[in-house]
Amino acid sequence: MTVFGTGYLGATHAACMAELGHEVLGVDVDDNKIAALSSGTVPFYEPGLPEVLERNLAAGRLSFSTNYELAAEFANVHFLGVGTPQRHGSYAADMTYVRAVIEQLVPLLRGEHVIFGKSTVPVGTAAELQELADSLAPSGTSVEIAWNPEFLREGYAVKDTITPDRIVLGVRSGESSAEALAREVYAQPLEQDTPFLVTDLQTAELVKVAANAFLATKISFINAVSEICEIAGGDVVALADAIGHDDRIGRKFLGAGLGFGGGCLPKDIRAFMARAGELGADQALTFLREVDAINMRRRDRMVDLAKRAFNGSLLGHRVTVLGCAFKPNSDDVRDSPALSVAGSLSLGGAAVTVYDPQGMENARKVFPTLGYAESASEALSDAELVILATEWQEFRDLDPKAVAELVARTHIIDGRNVLDVASWNAAGWTVEALGRTLTP
Repeated sequence: MTVFGTGYLGATHAACMAELGHEVLGVDVDDNKIAALSSGTVPFYEPGLPEVLERNLAAGRLSFSTNYELAAEFANVHFLGVGTPQRHGSYAADMTYVRAVIEQLVPLLRGEHVIFGKSTVPVGTAAELQELADSLAPSGTSVEIAWNPEFLREGYAVKDTITPDRIVLGVRSGESSAEALAREVYAQPLEQDTPFLVTDLQTAELVKVAANAFLATKISFINAVSEICEIAGGDVVALADAIGHDDRIGRKFLGAGLGFGGGCLPKDIRAFMARAGELGADQALTFLREVDAINMRRRDRMVDLAKRAFNGSLLGHRVTVLGCAFKPNSDDVRDSPALSVAGSLSLGGAAVTVYDPQGMENARKVFPTLGYAESASEALSDAELVILATEWQEFRDLDPKAVAELVARTHIIDGRNVLDVASWNAAGWTVEALGRTLTP
């Protein structure tokens, strides 16, 4: 099989398909990505992926190329995993890269081929790509477009690919060979009773954005409640524990704090809204605008708490921000709440030092003027205020007594509600958190 696009999704899918025993060719137009992956280097941080990549390169099951002619000859099964970023000046998804693969690949194909789309796309895309492929396919060549959405969590992408919690496949009406091929591709997880759901194309396209919109809504719901808790004097963590015992609600994704970020949730809910508008269903998803707004307000609230710690002015004060990746076990800083807060504090006049186990190289490209430390202890040295912004285990495990010896002022704002407040209070710290009224 081939996998087009070797970014986060494509590189992970290619390596994991090889791990499942398939012969895989990863294809990209970026020479640097192809060179890095061919040498066994993953150009982003994802636990477990370097080992899978190296193992399958060595076994000869996995290779990479920029050559579309080679890809067309290599396989009759193709996966499409290129990016669908937010279109400049719009909420809509930019489909340029998706269409480009079809336009370049299909004229080179001979025989019968199936292209499985994995990218997150607006509903109706598969049907449009089928029309495009039909218009470009050489005489005697058939190309079927099917949709097989991905459900990867950054930090757990290898597990989510090799042992998924479900496999969704959208197929066209009428004659189709996509289901039989997909069952071969995913034979190993299917043997382990992984649910396999076959739907029409439109439903498969909607599944991923609907899932992300629901998760974003759940996160923003608890953050909206945390705003009430702050005013009324409640504790949003205790509240989330209480409602989370209801199995209709569940405790997952009820972690109040700085909110969500990354390359998927913000982009996907905005694209979902945009597509609903294009389809004439403007009112259906208007609530997602407030979901987005609540999420962004959390960042502003963190900056307000930091200002309050210095009687309203950040100017000249030393602030340490622990974390800049949008979530732990990732180096992704796209739309990161942590990095957004660090940047806002700096713009407000604070001397900001950032430490993150993996995200700083990417953060430097976005905010080169921030200070970056090589370790947590270096970042904490002489700080007047500490903000825990990404819940890496390293930060959860900090010893409050030892940290107190490093800082100039024992004041911390827990932006993720993960610290043991009692132990930090016992070590002499003033602890604040979003959605809670904490007293020593």
